[in-house]
Amino acid sequence: MSISPSDVLKKNKSLNKRVDIDKINLDNISIEDIKFNGNNYNQYINLQSLLENVSSCQISDAFNSISRRSGTIQSIKPINNQKVWGSIFTAKTNCDDWGTSALAIDAAEDGDILFFKVNSEDMAIWGELASSCAREMGIKATVIYGSARDLDALLYMDYPVFASNFCPNAGSALGLGTLNKPINVEDVEINPGDFLFGDENGIVIIPKQLFKQTMIATLAVKLKEANIISLIDDGLTLAEIAGLGKK
Repeated sequence: MSISPSDVLKKNKSLNKRVDIDKINLDNISIEDIKFNGNNYNQYINLQSLLENVSSCQISDAFNSISRRSGTIQSIKPINNQKVWGSIFTAKTNCDDWGTSALAIDAAEDGDILFFKVNSEDMAIWGELASSCAREMGIKATVIYGSARDLDALLYMDYPVFASNFCPNAGSALGLGTLNKPINVEDVEINPGDFLFGDENGIVIIPKQLFKQTMIATLAVKLKEANIISLIDDGLTLAEIAGLGKK
């Protein structure tokens, strides 16, 4: 296969380049641009520049502004306080079946985030070995509506894990769950390919069809908050900025 001059130029482009917040352009982005595919350099760089500088709070505020929904699942909390974003690969299983976790690792694509819905928190379906394997396979993070274990290792691993609980015991390698099908968690519909953002505050899930609109709204929230901080630095109080000062 021949290599064209444009191919060489693409290879020389730095994926670590970032754009200042006030220069970010999201006009042509889609959810596919959270991964670099060789042809979406500008969209990828602009999107990374945004996502690296916002929080789940700002994304939730933005999503609420266009949908009147928070996108959050309150019971799921960060285990090791790491930021992550990506497209969701879903799995559903019983708490005595960690084998479905192993199957999900093999079935997911590079850059995916695994999201497990588990019927109970009585046993853990995820731990140190699963995290180590998933990280090696290029999976970005694991989110569990259920229990994880091995916190002595997970707390210090370079692999984000979110869960609704943790416990020391696990089940067996049954592999009886379902993979990459729509699920519902606490009245939040989650479909394969939806967007997930997680950090120290928790997780936010954005339906893929609302991704672009939510990212544009997130940029607006970020710029507005930056302006408010500037006003505070200039001596105004938050009450004055919000129009709550004394009449």
